[in-house]
Order: sequence, then C-alpha cells, then structure tokens
Amino acid sequence: MAHWSRFEKELELETRRLISHFTSIQDEEDQNFQMTLKFAWSNFKFHSFLDVNRHNVQRSINGIHEKLMVHSDLSKAESWLRLTEEFLSSPLPNTEGTKSDVHYSVVALLLHLSDSPSNTNYCERPRLKETEKEDEFDWAKYLMEGEDIDTGPFPDTPEWSEDESEEEDRQQPLSREDSGIQVDRTPQEDHEQNDKTVQVTWTVGEPDSRAWLEQHIVTSYWVPNSPRFPHSLHLHSNLYNVWDQHLYNTGPLYLPEEKSFVTETQVIRETLWLFSGVKKLFIFQHNDGKVTVRNDVVVTHLTNNCLRSVLEHIAAYGQAVSRLQKFIDEVTDHSAEPCPPGLNSSSSSKKSSDPPFRTYQAFVWALYKYFTSFKEELNTIEKDVIAKDETVTLSSVLERLSPHLAQITMLHRVFCIGVADVPPGMPHVLRASHLLNTLYKAIIEYDSVGEASEQSVALLFSLWVETVRPYLEIVDEWIVHGHLFDPAKEFIIQRNKDVPVNHRDFWYATYTLYSVSETVESEERLSDAASGSSGGEQASSSRQHTMVSFLKPVLKQIIMAGKSMQLLRNLDCKETEQKSLYTLFLESVQTRLRHGEESPTNTVTKQQATKKSLIKMQSIVARHLELDDIHDPLLAINFARLYLEQNDFHEKFSGGNVILDRSSESVTCQTFELTLRSCLYPHIERRYIECCGNLMRTLKKVYRLLGYLQAMRNYFLLEAGDTMYDFYTAIFDKVLEKESWQQLAFLNVQLQEAVGQRHPEDSNRLSIFLETIDPARKKQPVNNLDGLTLSYKVPWPVDIVISSECQKIYNQVFLLLLQIKWAKYSLDTLRFSDLTVAAKTQEGGQSEESTAKEPINQQIHRMFLLRVKLMHFVNSLHNYIMTRILHSTGLEFQHQVQEAKDLDQLIKIHYRYLSTIHDRCLLREKVSFVKEAIMKVLNLVLIFSDRWQAGFGAWKIESIDKMESDFKNCHMFLGTILNKAVCRGSFPHSHIYIYIYIYICVCVRV
Repeated sequence: MAHWSRFEKELELETRRLISHFTSIQDEEDQNFQMTLKFAWSNFKFHSFLDVNRHNVQRSINGIHEKLMVHSDLSKAESWLRLTEEFLSSPLPNTEGTKSDVHYSVVALLLHLSDSPSNTNYCERPRLKETEKEDEFDWAKYLMEGEDIDTGPFPDTPEWSEDESEEEDRQQPLSREDSGIQVDRTPQEDHEQNDKTVQVTWTVGEPDSRAWLEQHIVTSYWVPNSPRFPHSLHLHSNLYNVWDQHLYNTGPLYLPEEKSFVTETQVIRETLWLFSGVKKLFIFQHNDGKVTVRNDVVVTHLTNNCLRSVLEHIAAYGQAVSRLQKFIDEVTDHSAEPCPPGLNSSSSSKKSSDPPFRTYQAFVWALYKYFTSFKEELNTIEKDVIAKDETVTLSSVLERLSPHLAQITMLHRVFCIGVADVPPGMPHVLRASHLLNTLYKAIIEYDSVGEASEQSVALLFSLWVETVRPYLEIVDEWIVHGHLFDPAKEFIIQRNKDVPVNHRDFWYATYTLYSVSETVESEERLSDAASGSSGGEQASSSRQHTMVSFLKPVLKQIIMAGKSMQLLRNLDCKETEQKSLYTLFLESVQTRLRHGEESPTNTVTKQQATKKSLIKMQSIVARHLELDDIHDPLLAINFARLYLEQNDFHEKFSGGNVILDRSSESVTCQTFELTLRSCLYPHIERRYIECCGNLMRTLKKVYRLLGYLQAMRNYFLLEAGDTMYDFYTAIFDKVLEKESWQQLAFLNVQLQEAVGQRHPEDSNRLSIFLETIDPARKKQPVNNLDGLTLSYKVPWPVDIVISSECQKIYNQVFLLLLQIKWAKYSLDTLRFSDLTVAAKTQEGGQSEESTAKEPINQQIHRMFLLRVKLMHFVNSLHNYIMTRILHSTGLEFQHQVQEAKDLDQLIKIHYRYLSTIHDRCLLREKVSFVKEAIMKVLNLVLIFSDRWQAGFGAWKIESIDKMESDFKNCHMFLGTILNKAVCRGSFPHSHIYIYIYIYICVCVRV
C-alpha cells in the first residue's frame, strides 16, 4: 500500500467501517468480510454510473422549495433553501472550491435517500460551533523536570520567541521563479541556475503589497468569464476589435461570439510548455493523440485567422513532440530512468517481463538526450520571458526555435517511418533492421543536399551512432569472444541451438540469416549454407531483399569471423583482450573529425588547391557532357564536386572512353559512407583476417587438415599407386581365377595389409563396404565392381571440410578408376604364348572347312591387332585421367588450399576441386552417353581378355568379327559426338581436350 494516495487510504478505511456497520461483521479476516470488501472496491473503481448533473440537482432543489411554498411550509422552505445554499458554498475535505461535483453528488445522494420531504415534520436545530480547547499542560516543565539548564553568562536574556522568528521571516525578500518546464539537472547545475534566478523583492505588510500582487499575479484566463486584462488603446493593439467591428458592419448575419482574451506572453509560455511535453493546457488541447487549438482564444493585436494559422503551425510541432515523448515514455516505463544501452539494460525491466529490445532502447536514449538539450533551450527562453530585460515576441521565439523545430520534424519523420509504421506483429529482428535502415537512408538523403543540411546530418549521425550500439556490441561479442549474445533476437543472424559446435554440420546449419523483401514485406529466412555468404547471392534477381544496409559490405566477413571464433573457442584456443568494436569505431570517427581541424594557413592552401581541382574537373565533366549534347555548367560543377573526393576520378574521366560502374559502391563519395569505410569496416576486416587466419593455422598444423586431404587423394584417387595396387590386384586375381571376391572380410583384410605396410597411421581409419546393387545393373562384366565403397573416418573439425557428401563424390571417381584399372590389368596380364601354344595343339585336328575360311595364323594375328588397339585405347584413357585430370588439377588444388584465407573459402575450393574432377571424368548426367560408350569399350576389353585366356579353340571366328565391329562402332560414335560438340560448342572448354585426345587415340583404322 506504499503507492496508495491519501484519498485511497481514507477510502479503504471508510469502506471497512461501512461494511462493519451494515453487516455487523467485526472480524476483518473473515471470508464474508473479504468478499464484501472486494465487491465494494469493484463498484468504487469500475462503476458504470454517470457523473452527477448539477442542473438536475439544482432543479430538484428548486422543485422541493416550490412544493414547500405551495404547502405553505414557509419555515421549512426558507430553511431548505438556506441550508442547501450554505452547504454548496462551504468547503469540503480534499475538495477544491465550492459548488463542485462533490457537493452536488452529496446533495443528489441525500435526495435519493429522502422520503417525501414535504410530509415530514421538521424543526431546525441550532448548530453551535465547537471551539478547540487549549492544552494548558506545561509540557516544557514536564519534559525538563530533573534537568540542569545552563542559562549561560547572561541569565537575564529573554527567551527566544517563535512569533519574533516568524516576523523576521516576513521581512526576508522572496525569490520567485515561475516556470512550467522541468529540466533534468545535476546538483551542480541547480546551484548555478539558482545563482541566476531573478530576484523579486517584496515585503509583507508594506502598503503597496496588494498593488504588487495585482501586477504580478497572472489573470485566470483559463476560467470562464475571466476579467479582461488592461491593455493599450492604440490602434495596433486593438486590431482584433477593429476587424471584428468591420465584420459586424459589413456582414448583416455576423454574430459576435464570446472569446477568451490572452496576452502574447501567455501564448508564448503555453507554446513553450507544449514543446516541453505538458498536456494540460488551455490554448492547446490534446484529443486522442492529436493537438488542437481552441477556437475561442484571441489576442487583441492579431486577427482571429492570423492567430489561428500561427497556433496550428505550432500545434503540428507540438503533436510531433508529444508523439516522440509518448514513445520515450512507453520504452522507459520498463526502467526507473533512461540509461545508456549496455549498462544493465537487461535488468531494468520492472513493469513487464518482455522489455523493448536493445535497439529501441538505444534509439530512445538518443532521443532522450536530444530532448534534454531542447528543454534546456526552452527553459532559457522562459527565463528571458520572466526577466523582461528585452522584448520577447512569439515570432522571435519561433525564429529562435526554428533549427530545433526543423530537427524535430526530421526526427518525427524518421520515427514514423522506422517505428510507428511497422506492423505490430513483426519480429524484433525486422523492427531493428528497419529502424537502422531508415536512419541510414535518412543520413544519405540529407547528406546529398550538401552544406544546407549539415546540422541535420550531424544530428542524424549522432542518433545513428547511439542506435547502432547494440548491433555493434553483438557483432563484437561474436567475432571477439565467439558468443552470439542476442536475447531479444534483434540481430539479423540467429543461432540454431539444435546444432552443437562439435557437430559435423556446424558450419552449414548453425546460423540463419534474416532479411525482408521490399516487394511483399514478408519475412524471408535465408539459410546460411556451405557458402556462408550473404543472402543476396542466394536470392532471386527479381526480388530485392534488404537487411541492415551498413553491414552489407562486411556481412560475409562478420559471418566468417563469428563462426571461426566460435570454432576456435571450442578448440580451446586462447583469446586476446581487445577494445570493443564500438569503442574503436568512436575513436576512429573522432580521429577522422580531428583531421579537419587544421591551421588556417593549411586550410587556405587546401581551399586554393580544391578550387583549382574543381575548375579542372568542371572542364573535364563539361567536355564529356557536351558529347551527349548537354550544355549545363551548373550540372558540371555539381558533378565535379560530387566526384572530387575520389582518388581515381581523373583517371576515369581523362581517358577516351568513360565507363562508370554504377552497380558498385566505388563511385559514390557520400561522407557518411566514406566514414563507414574508413572508421568501421577496417576494424571488422582486421578481426576477420585475424580470426580466420588463426583457425586456418590451427586446422593445418594442429589437426593435420592437409594430411587428411592428401590421404583422400592417395586412397580414393589412387595417388598412392603402390599401396592401392596391392589392394585392387588381389581382387582382379580373384576375378581371373573365377573365384568369389565379394566377401567383406576378404576385402578389409587385403585393404589393411596394403595400407598397413606403408601408411600404418591410416589403417584404422580406412575401411571398405559392399552396397546392395540391383542385379539388373550388373548385366555387363564391368559393372561387377559397382557397390564397392571406400570409407575414411575423418575426425572433427576436419570433417567440416571432408564431409560425407564429399566422400560420395570421391567414391564415384574411385569406382571409375577401378574399372579402368581392371580393364588395363586384364590386357596387361595376357600372354602371346597362351594363344600360340593353344593354336599349335589344334593345328593338326582342324577341319578343312575352318581352314578354308581363314588360316589359324591369320586369326591369331587379328587377335594380336585387336589387343593392341584395345590396349592403346585403355592406356590413353588411363594416362589422360591420371595425369591431365587428377594430377594437374591436384597441383592447382594444393596451391589454392595454401592461399585460402578462411574456412569457407577452403570449403568452396574443395567443392570446386571435386566438381572439376567429377565433370572431367564424365560422371555428370549431361555427358552420361559418352561415359556409356567408354564403358562399352571397357566391357569389350573384359570379354576379349576372358576369351583370350580361354584358349584358341574355346571361341569361334565370328566372335572376333563381333568384337572388331563393336570397337569400330564405339570409336566412330565417339568421333561423331566430338565433331558435333566442337562445332556447336555445347560442352565446356575443359571437356573438349579429353574428347580430342581420346579421338586421336582411338582413331586407328581397322
């Protein structure tokens, strides 16, 4: 109950007494008593009864008096009228004035409770006023009993009297400072202001004291029918009366209305109070958030229309002030008083569990500081009005406040666009982003005007610097300490807490980038995928997405630095203490501003140089404008000034061809954008280079990233030829011997033996699996290797780079290389003796019919030629893939890995490398028909090898014709496809070389 007013406390006590009287329940803790108390309080606080109508009450009083007179109860009528009038004219406790609503409410209650007043016998009883008895008890003697009183060296001195002290106080001069504006001040400022207070000397009891009061007390102009103040009878001081008389004389239907006359000083003071945020005014009235002007207010020296035009202009500014002040009050209701953001802003909430987010708090803090200085200016003006040292008119006050009023209009516009017009259901991230974008665009807009808006740009820049502080603190906490602290979810990047740091998908699915579409004004969430770039790279070109504009140039660096720092923090890397990003930004801005404060000599010299450069640039621009038949010297001057700050301006415009890249930010030279580029972006870039550089060094040196990448190439791309040769030849031997090799235990044993001899550190990481393949896909012998999958266990955090998707691409290339190796091994193991010995054994038993067809030696010769052709094709294909594709691309990949600046760039390089070898090895769907033709040749090689080993008598002469025909068809198909591709240019440049090379190799006439 500490916050209750005195009236509420008394009402509580009287309500309890009323309940005890009517219900006879004395125990206030009783349940029935509490229920009755709640019911009574509910009716007191939320009653739906209308206020009393004093006219109806007065009409009832007069009616009863008339009724009593009709009944000839003259004494009762006289007592009724006298007592009611006496009651209405007497003061009541806690009520100001007489004949108030409270008086009439009491009379109305008595009238409702009365029962036929005319039929009641009434005799007025005399009322005696009780006199307060004086306390004759000597408290001083009682309290000082037994005490030794030291009378001092002068015991005869009379005692001090309170009456004399009060008389002395009356002789002291009184200090009077009449102001309706309260300005926040420190105690030191209050002391200084008290020293400047206007002293008005007045002594109570002097003969002219009443005259002094009449001269210095303001006339109650806000009271109906208030007395007119005296004023001059000069024509200029009675313009309103002259004009009103003119309207009366010229207009037969003109009817003068009752007006409230005020002085210009009163209008000035109410104007100042309106700008200071006061709502209870007489001239200006607040109705539903709008400030209106009373129609009946006039001054003697202005016409009604003229005064109203000025006051409506003032009311518009007052409404902007009121709206901004209301927004400040709504946000600061969550804290005792406005405080800078970042200083226990999260613990300042009192009235709500969901306080405004920090960007709004920072914006309100900036507005609060501005209005504090504005109210100090208003207080200074009002002191000048009170002092009367010089004439202060409404026009001079408005002229003095014109810079502030223009700034308030600008702030109100920013507030309406950035805060008020935002739909209420929008999330905090979009509200904060929209507010910062509005301030950013406003600065750019006013900065483009030039010197005419320097004060507006300075105010908007200070407002933006304060408002952007929470954003920069969030960025600093993320890129310096690796922790994205955003409890209100106002930052455009949000952390996905479902994915821990040590998860392999951390780099791809941990953060979400938010933006809003300008065309549909709806929320868009762009996932920060493997590229980690800004949303503009992933969005469609037809829909432009906006986010915090000032962060766009460094958004990718912020994301990379933040994720890198969080990864380093989880890897237990040491952090270095640094200044906050916001502090560094402010220091850089101050340094940039101090560079402009140079000596007058240097300033004059620079002005002369600038003037010469301007003249030179003007001539250059004018010459280029004339090329387009534009002859406008003012336009040339403005263009010269606009681009004069660019260092490369002369180089761009002095050449023969003028080419301007309007899509980039290199051409613009706005002061605000240059400030960001020189004061904010370098600090973020430096932190990005430091964080990402530390992460790359840690991954390469501590976690052997390069070693694991080399291991992937050794085993999947068969760069470790001796090791993998031992593995796959064991499989090929099983196939040649017609034995089963598709046993997981056999495959893993062979792999471990091959790897363990030369690379024992990888033996525990490497394993092989057999996937289930549809039997329909194994119709050809070359497809028997399908389903053979190599697996390499990559530890965290290296698995961020070498992911499971990467291993799938590695396995596709591995399977292709294994098939080529199988065909090559099958041809290499064939011996001429196997065929010649079998032919000699069957020479004697050959029939004459077969001999007539073709001699045995000629058949063997055809087999030798076909083997050479097939071997030439396979060896050429094998050498090209192993050298021109895998080896050369691998060297380029190693160089790019060494040059990578951040992990995201390294991931892109790795994906690009895998995509390159995947495409060049003909594994893409677009060139699958070429791969099928090559697979037919490889399958033909396996069939040819199988028949060679079966011996001369195991096959017929027709099979040789069939194999030669198939090979000829395949190489003719490849040649035709190559010619069409080269002529049409349908394949990428990198594929043409492999097709030409294969075509040359297989173009052997049969």
